[in-house]
Amino acid sequence: MPSSEPFGWALVGPGNIARRFAGALRAIDGARLAAVVGRDDARAAAFAREWAYGAWHGSDLAAALARADVHAVYVCTPHPFHANAVRAALEAGKPVLCEKPLTPTAATTRALVALSRAKRLFLMEAVWTRFLPIVAQVRAWLEGGAIGEVRAMQSSFCIDRPFKPGDRRYTAALGGGALLDIGLYNITVSRIALPGVPVQGFDLRATLGGENVDVQFAATLDFGAGRTSQFTCGFLGSADNAFRILGARGHITVHGGFWESTRATLASEGQPPQTVDAPFRVNGFEYEIEEAMRCIRAGLPESPLLPLAESLAVVELIDAMRERIGVRYPFE
Repeated sequence: MPSSEPFGWALVGPGNIARRFAGALRAIDGARLAAVVGRDDARAAAFAREWAYGAWHGSDLAAALARADVHAVYVCTPHPFHANAVRAALEAGKPVLCEKPLTPTAATTRALVALSRAKRLFLMEAVWTRFLPIVAQVRAWLEGGAIGEVRAMQSSFCIDRPFKPGDRRYTAALGGGALLDIGLYNITVSRIALPGVPVQGFDLRATLGGENVDVQFAATLDFGAGRTSQFTCGFLGSADNAFRILGARGHITVHGGFWESTRATLASEGQPPQTVDAPFRVNGFEYEIEEAMRCIRAGLPESPLLPLAESLAVVELIDAMRERIGVRYPFE
């Protein structure tokens, strides 16, 4: 695309998460919402009126993908419908940013990764936490040796979401369950603290509810050499929802909710605690959008901050954990 041309996004799935994306996109120079694809024309039209007056809108994904002013696609449908939309976009030659999880299963994720690589088209999972300014600060502390060798991690992602009929969190056909929906964040920040270190094993306990999906989950990940990450996630109660990294010479706290945090504290031996605030420019989604646009304009097929191998490693671990507790989805 010419550098002078506005970067046009097609949005697939105009729901609640889509509003956050559209709000961030408005504040990014040189970017615009060019098309909105919904499950029906009226839903897409209403979203376009609210967020992108003049944007193409409708229920025909193929028509949106054929547009010359669409340079990339953001997919934010419910989990089980990600794969079809991502595959269609890649087949149409469009780069893709897809909400987490990229797909709910490792097998489907592998197929999309293979397609992206075969076509040398950009594909990235929208784990927005990885791109936040406060996470960049935490990385800098770790890489600078501020707390020494990482020894352990602790985190929680617990929210009070009582059961309601039809709630996707409790519905197997919609990829429900705490681990896939929010526990993915606990896993991904643990891997940020120990980049490139594979999980060698895990212990876990889960409470099943709804349609035999996990609604409360506690796990310990074993990274080898005595390094562990303990986390709890679920829909049955609240917690401080912080993420703590314990090192040989200090510790780091990413204050709750860690997945959208703007504050972290470094406590290093012999030094007074140092707290850093890193507020969002808009709502936090702007950073993953800008990273996707940077990579696409540079002709990169993957982001170095979140390569496809990392997304695949996380969903493979989630698959293994679901198998341990006996949670399977009807679309598997």
